[in-house]
Amino acid sequence: MTALFDAVLFDRDGTLVVDVPYNGDPDRVQPMPGAREALDRLRAAGLRLGVVTNQSGLARGRFTGDQLTAVHRRIEDLLGPFDTWQVCPHDDSAGCPCRKPAPGLVDAAAAALGTTARRCVVVGDIGRDMEAALAAGAAGIMVPTPITLPAEVAAAPETAADLAEAADLILRRQALLTPAPRPTGRAGTVLAVRSDSAGDMLVTGPGIRALAAGADRVVLLCGPRGRAAAALLPGVDEIIEWRLPWIDPEPGPVDPEDMRALTERLRATGAEEAVVFTSFHQSALPLALLLRMAGVGRITAISDDYPGSLLDVRHRVPDGLPEPERARSVAAAAGFALPDGDDGGLQVSVTAPKSAPKAAQKTAPKSRYVVVHPGASVEARSCPPENLRRIVAALAAAGHEVLVTGGPGERRLASYVAGTSGADAGPTSMAGLAELIAGAACVIVGNTGPAHLAAAVGTPVISLFAPTVPYLRWGPYRVPAVRLGDAAAACRDTRATRCPVPGHPCLSRIEPQDVLHALRRIGVTPTKPLFGEVAA
Repeated sequence: MTALFDAVLFDRDGTLVVDVPYNGDPDRVQPMPGAREALDRLRAAGLRLGVVTNQSGLARGRFTGDQLTAVHRRIEDLLGPFDTWQVCPHDDSAGCPCRKPAPGLVDAAAAALGTTARRCVVVGDIGRDMEAALAAGAAGIMVPTPITLPAEVAAAPETAADLAEAADLILRRQALLTPAPRPTGRAGTVLAVRSDSAGDMLVTGPGIRALAAGADRVVLLCGPRGRAAAALLPGVDEIIEWRLPWIDPEPGPVDPEDMRALTERLRATGAEEAVVFTSFHQSALPLALLLRMAGVGRITAISDDYPGSLLDVRHRVPDGLPEPERARSVAAAAGFALPDGDDGGLQVSVTAPKSAPKAAQKTAPKSRYVVVHPGASVEARSCPPENLRRIVAALAAAGHEVLVTGGPGERRLASYVAGTSGADAGPTSMAGLAELIAGAACVIVGNTGPAHLAAAVGTPVISLFAPTVPYLRWGPYRVPAVRLGDAAAACRDTRATRCPVPGHPCLSRIEPQDVLHALRRIGVTPTKPLFGEVAA
């Protein structure tokens, strides 16, 4: 399955047509500039189109159902046919699951089109449109207008100046995943390389699965920080663990003997070709040199620097691409594509537990608990522990079972955050953590490996996301999510590992009520009765 998206879902007012409040008059319909041309390009590319629109004017009596139908007929006269119309007739007081920013309209449109939300793009002009997309697990592109708030623009996963540019972004992301012709047929042994952290390894998974679909055998070279995650990836036949000093964040000196040993180990794999996966700030060329010395005949990697004879396929990608798609694009440049039935999401080879772990079995042994993971790979991405402790207490008070997890060096942190309200999961392996997350109703976590584990097992994420790196690139991929935190904070795009702003304002201002509201948006409800209530 090489296509990235099946459908594009559009907001109506302010996106497809000029916003006329409570419009029930088809004569007042005016398309946004370039709308017809952009839609026709998407149709020609085989994408199905839908509309997802809040129309509280019906509930308020500002227009009738017949008038709404007449307006939609006029829009199709001007812009061409849409494959589905999904309308929420309620106002905010109804608390319905379909009114944006809730995901109901997006889910309904995807179902009507015979696909899933994670294979859809939502295009809209305000924050509610983007929040509904994230809550459904869909991609989002904002086309701001003069009424769009700056904070909404900052929090949008991706922005475009107009509908023509939005169509360009969609089609470009699709095109990057179209496999190039291969000089030979099916590959024999392919060496895949990703020497980085656990989260980096997980987001590379779709690219590695593409290699596995077109090769007899995949050998994965990884670093010690990603070894446990590498063991969970489908499609890997053998793992070589080796620390690469030009990638490792705490490198030692380059040891010539170690490099000679690595070269011989690579030669021993018998790989005819290699695909090197890197982040945007890393270079594939040092390893490409060793691969050449090891006799690897065909090497593919991204390189902005001139590679000389080190690369056979020099791939380039635009800035801001989601990391899983960046990895898939490298595999596609080498001529590899995912098989039919693989939608390109993250995957790991674990199963959900049949019941909650013992730590979560205080009052409801078969409840779907909420996981809070307070740690992060770098300090700047961590929500302050005292905030998380208050959040855990509030979740428990609201009736949620809360399980607090932590890595090997985070036992004191996990115990503190759990307090007397949550349950400390205790030490777990990477596979054990994945199983706990697979059994959870939701994970509350920063930008760190367990967020990607959640995406890989399909568990929704409340993302406490510091804007030091772009959300589009590193946010939870293709899983229902709510992003919390100040996306416009002064640390934005600094790649800081320690917060450069006193007080850590991007995450320290997240309140328990923000988290409770986020849980309600994605449909996570308490699992135990509150005081005075009787269990069913």
